[in-house]
Amino acid sequence: MPGAFVLLWSTGFIGARLADPYIEPLTLLAIRMVIAASLLAVIALVTRASWPESLRMALHIAIAGLLVHATYLSGVFIAINLGQAAGVTAILVALQPLLTATLVGPLLGEQVTRWQWLGLILGLLGVIFVISGRIEGGIITAGTLAASLFALIGITLGTLYQKRFCSHADLRSGGAIQFAASAIVLIPAALLLETQTIEWTGELIFALAWLVLVLSVGAIGLLYTLIRRGDASRVASLFYLAPPFTVLLAWLFFGEQLGPSALLGLAVVVMGVALVQRRPAATT
Repeated sequence: MPGAFVLLWSTGFIGARLADPYIEPLTLLAIRMVIAASLLAVIALVTRASWPESLRMALHIAIAGLLVHATYLSGVFIAINLGQAAGVTAILVALQPLLTATLVGPLLGEQVTRWQWLGLILGLLGVIFVISGRIEGGIITAGTLAASLFALIGITLGTLYQKRFCSHADLRSGGAIQFAASAIVLIPAALLLETQTIEWTGELIFALAWLVLVLSVGAIGLLYTLIRRGDASRVASLFYLAPPFTVLLAWLFFGEQLGPSALLGLAVVVMGVALVQRRPAATT
């Protein structure tokens, strides 16, 4: 399951890149949220999924969705749309596992061992190695930095909030609520800030279908299942594998070269994640 999550999550930038020439970022996200919410609502109704028993629980689910979907995705897409290289954005957002490890103690009562801290630091260094040779003209401005930090805070708090308040929510009905809440926020934002100019091409339709089915339904469903079953710090460390794995996919499908720094970084990332995922030896 962790491997499947990393594989699916790593394709997000590829889908966004395919769609970017034909649609503005907030408009794309708003459409994506509407389709995903409608699809999961139908699935929840057909399969008779359980729905939240109280308004309070529904609000918890909606807040987690706003953080994970609306906040994180809009921050990443806006930063790239403003001209920041995807590599720079990936490095900034890759601070998420370290930030999560810092917060899991006071918020969730989880313990992070010395070996896990070492693994988290190694993972971040590995991501920097992988991305360093692939940053092309990504100048950081106040706007792109603010958008990246917005995304970082969103995905970090969103995963922690999901773990704390929504671990037992049904993924079908809960997903419908989360995507609907995100759509309610993103639609007005797109109408106010963008022109809604859309060029409907085969590439855009394919990218949109991929982002909805593979990312919003598949990858998010796996992420929430992992959060339900494991420690937040261990789950967060898997995000380190996404940027390097994206580089591997680019090499495999588009023939992009992997330099020595990228290969070294991949090895360091794998070592770091292995340390974080390492279970302490049982005591007798």
